Amino acid sequence: MQIFYKENLIGTRRIDFFVEQKISVELKAFSYLEPGNLAQAINYLEVYNVEVGLLLNFGCSRLEFKRLVNSKYKIK
Repeated sequence: MQIFYKENLIGTRRIDFFVEQKISVELKAFSYLEPGNLAQAINYLEVYNVEVGLLLNFGCSRLEFKRLVNSKYKIK
C-alpha cells in the first residue's frame, strides 16, 4: 500500500490483510508478542487512517490476539 505525506508519495508498506478497507490484520508467529510487534500494527493504523486493527499471533500454544483502535483516526 502506498504512503502519502501532504499528498506526496513517500513510500510503500505491506499489510498482511486489509478487510473491506476498514480493518487491518497483522499476522505473527512468535513464541510471544514483543512491544515492537504492537508498535508496528498501531503504526499501520495511523499511516493508513484505519480505525480498527487486529494483531494475531499463531506462534504460541494457543492463539494470542489484540484488538487495536487508532486514537488518531479521522473520519473521511
